[in-house]
Amino acid sequence: MSETTAPQWKETLRQASSAMRAVYLRELSAYFLTPLAYVFIAIFLIALGAFTFEIGRFFQTNQADLAPFFLFHPWLYLVFLPAIAMRLWADESRGGTLELLLSLPAPTWSLVIGKFLAAWTVAGVALVFTTPMWMSVNWLGSPDNAAIFLTYAMSFLMAGGYLAIACAMSAVARNQVVAFVLSVAVGFLFTAAGLPVVTSGLSGMFGPGAADALASFSLLMHFESAQRGVLELRALIFYGGFIALWLALNAIWVSARKGG
Repeated sequence: MSETTAPQWKETLRQASSAMRAVYLRELSAYFLTPLAYVFIAIFLIALGAFTFEIGRFFQTNQADLAPFFLFHPWLYLVFLPAIAMRLWADESRGGTLELLLSLPAPTWSLVIGKFLAAWTVAGVALVFTTPMWMSVNWLGSPDNAAIFLTYAMSFLMAGGYLAIACAMSAVARNQVVAFVLSVAVGFLFTAAGLPVVTSGLSGMFGPGAADALASFSLLMHFESAQRGVLELRALIFYGGFIALWLALNAIWVSARKGG
């Protein structure tokens, strides 16, 4: 890198970092200075508790683990996380502030990451509020805490995957409802691809190779390995790459609006 381009790169990174932080704090304030985050967290916790105790039969299993609890994470993320991300870009379009935001002297990707991290923080806070369940199983027995911690970490990464989809769909749609529906539809495809009924059907029609290839793109399948207490490098690579891909699409679609 030449002496003339090095300061330019440093200035670009400085602007990107400053814009990312500003957008992150702006969006985080929008969540927590309004009822949005609190309503989301409360309803999420109530729904997760209801599914765990009523459908998962948490106490009837007579096992000191959180398997019934983690079982419903993907399906609740599929519905709840688009609800907190659908406004991120659709609101900017509706309010006429998108052009002002994109006029900032910072690359578009920094704005995209700032918004995404704000929504991911809200999801992380909601996940932290579920830790009393972890305390409960330790009081009831002697669970594998390392496996539970791993599953929590992978659940957080999986939440990032659903949020990345929702952020991208919010950039495509100019309406929050449309963004929500698109997010749920696309998220369902990347969840259902790992269901046994789907893989067995594809295996019968196209062979096990095609079924395994499709299942490898499932958010659900990579989470199930963590539920067994197994940390797989391919799962980390998948979630990291999945989030990066959808954030890249988000930046491209937002930039297209800027060009338009």
